[in-house]
Amino acid sequence: MKNIIKSLGILLLLSILAACGKNGSANDDVVIIGVTGADGEQWDVLKELAREEGITIELKEFADYTLPNNALANGDIDLNSFQHIAFLSQFAKENNVDIVPIGSTVIAPLGIYSDKLDDISGLKEGDKIAVPDDPSNLGRALRLLETAGLIKLKEGTGLFVDTTSIEENPKNLEIIPMVAQQTPRVLQDVAASLINNGIAGQAGFNPLEDPIFLEDGDSESALPYVNVFAARAEDAQNETYLKIIELYQSEQVKKAIEQETKGGSILLNIPQDQLIDTFEQLKGEE
Repeated sequence: MKNIIKSLGILLLLSILAACGKNGSANDDVVIIGVTGADGEQWDVLKELAREEGITIELKEFADYTLPNNALANGDIDLNSFQHIAFLSQFAKENNVDIVPIGSTVIAPLGIYSDKLDDISGLKEGDKIAVPDDPSNLGRALRLLETAGLIKLKEGTGLFVDTTSIEENPKNLEIIPMVAQQTPRVLQDVAASLINNGIAGQAGFNPLEDPIFLEDGDSESALPYVNVFAARAEDAQNETYLKIIELYQSEQVKKAIEQETKGGSILLNIPQDQLIDTFEQLKGEE
C-alpha cells in the first residue's frame, strides 16, 4: 500500500511539473485579448513580460471592428485592444453594452494618402475622397479634411458628424464613406483616401512619411482618439488586467511599437479615471 501511495504521489508531482513546464506556472492566469491584428511585435513582447508575472495572454483575432466588442460583452474574451475611446463610446451607446476603457495604449494619427498627389493642394474640382464609415472615424476624417482647409463643418456640430454636417465644400469633393479596411484598397479609384494608422501599416505604408496630410496627435482634441484596452465594467479594477496594462507601458513594449509602426504610433499612459471621464462625456453627445 505504501508503494502505491508513493507511486501516486510521484505521478501527481510529475503532472504538476509538466503543467509548470508548459505554462510557466501551475497557477497561471489566462487572459484572452481580442484584437484586429495580432502580428505586431509588441504582442510577443507583452506576452513574454506577462508570462514572467504568471499571466498567459492569448490573442483572438477578429476581421471586423464590431466583433471584438460583442465578444467582450458576451464574455467570450476578457479584454480587447483595437479601438479608440470615441469608437468605444459610440458602440457602447448604440448597443447598450457595459464595457469601458481601463487603460491607454497608443494614439495613431490619421493620415490622408494618395498615389496620385504629392500635396493636399493638388486636389481638383469634383475629386473623390474615401473615408472610413463608422461614426467615430467618419467624424474624425471630416474634421481632418476641415483642418486641411478642404471643407467647413456646420457650427456647433459634435464629434460624431457625417457628410450632412458639411456646410462648405468649395471644390465639390465627392466624399465616399466605406468600411475602414477598404480605404487603402481603393486608392487607384480615388484622388485621396483617409486611412486609419493601423490599417495603413498593414497595407505597407509608412504612417509618418507617406501621408500627404497628417493629424496632429499631440493636440488636446486628439484625446478621444487614444486607443485603449477595454473590459466589462465589472472588471475595471481586475488586478490581473491592470497588471497587463502596466506591462504594456514598459520600455520594451514602447520600443517594439516604435519599430513596428516606424514611429507612427505613440505610446501614452493616461490615468483610467481620465479615460472613463472622456468616455462618459462622448457617450452623452447627441
